[in-house]
Amino acid sequence: MKPINDRVVVKPAAAEEKTEGGIIIPDTAKEKPQRGEVIAVGPGKDGIAMTVKAGDTVLYGKYAGQELNYQGQDYLIMREDDILIILD
Repeated sequence: MKPINDRVVVKPAAAEEKTEGGIIIPDTAKEKPQRGEVIAVGPGKDGIAMTVKAGDTVLYGKYAGQELNYQGQDYLIMREDDILIILD
């Protein structure tokens, strides 16, 4: 996949299966993850370079991105502006 302009392809992290206290979370109560790994980055838009790069772990907005299933894997396509922070 090769995104265009300021688009970024992110592979979302798996939803939490258990709480920190050890309680198993049922599928109906699991929250959508807001963290993921950047898979591909577009070239940027209007001469502005992209801040994120492939391999970065990022946090993004709860309702950010367009969901995509490609070759059996789930991804999100979003603008770089939808990414809140890069995690170390």
